[in-house]
Amino acid sequence: MQRAARAFWLQSPGHGEIRNVPLREPGPDDVVVRALCSGVSRGTESLVFRGGVPESQHTAMRAPFQDGDFPGPVKYGYLNVGLVEEGPAHLLGRTVFCLYPHQSRYVVPASAVTPVPDSVPAGRAVLAGSVETAVNALWDAAPLIGDRIAVVGAGMIGCSVAALLARYPAVRVQLVDAEPARATVAKALGVDFALPKDALGGCDLVVHASATEAGLARSLELLGPEGTVLELSWYGDRQIRLPLGEAFHSGRLVLRGSQVGAVSPARRSSRTFADRLALSLDLLADPAFDALITGECAFEELPSVLGRIAAGELPGLCHRVLYDDRPIDPTGA
Repeated sequence: MQRAARAFWLQSPGHGEIRNVPLREPGPDDVVVRALCSGVSRGTESLVFRGGVPESQHTAMRAPFQDGDFPGPVKYGYLNVGLVEEGPAHLLGRTVFCLYPHQSRYVVPASAVTPVPDSVPAGRAVLAGSVETAVNALWDAAPLIGDRIAVVGAGMIGCSVAALLARYPAVRVQLVDAEPARATVAKALGVDFALPKDALGGCDLVVHASATEAGLARSLELLGPEGTVLELSWYGDRQIRLPLGEAFHSGRLVLRGSQVGAVSPARRSSRTFADRLALSLDLLADPAFDALITGECAFEELPSVLGRIAAGELPGLCHRVLYDDRPIDPTGA
């Protein structure tokens, strides 16, 4: 009998469904992984769900194990934690992280999974993708001891950046967000919090991750002379206006993009993608990251839940998806 699994597919913008999907037979260098949980990357997956990926970015935005094409039908996602049921002896029975979409079981090359350290619970490991983005961003930004730093946008990425910056010596770190409730998350991460109007200026570095025009404009306002805004937001097909008059030129300000799709040039000669992901999983041993997981649902609920997230009806940070272990009938019955 052919192996089968269940997977979330975006049939068309705004319409998701759970499908039975066949699994290929594993080869000698493959692993069979049973999903334990996956994470919803709110910003990117909401944009995909709404059909907002620009045609010019269809190739660049492909996830490693994506099936189908934008705007749909497409199987998309990249935060999956599971248990290796079949594969090489050194991985058999291990909990692993994989850049795989929302699917109950899958077959991938053994090289595509990264063992989760024993010090990191499987449920927290779904944050590995966000922490990896934060690691790459800080390699790009290269903050210095004693820097004055703001992180504007307390979503999954912004909070991951703030959590890592909290470990830097003698820095002033302020997490800035328009939602007052994010103050609780900032406290758990060990950083200060401010509403945009109350944020401290004179910053050497501002990391922007709110994906809003107002947030990016405020980020520029918070810079001191010759400061840098590191832009992590993905705007999809939206056009953004910026106030590049005022102090932008006289202050010699810098606006720089950062994206996790390539290892930062600062470490590209000495770190691989695998090294970066392994480091990110090691960093998740810190229980402070649990503050970033703010919701849960069963896998079968994902089509409706993703619709609510994309519509802004279900606020929060990381939404975790839980999988059961029921057998799949390959006939679809």
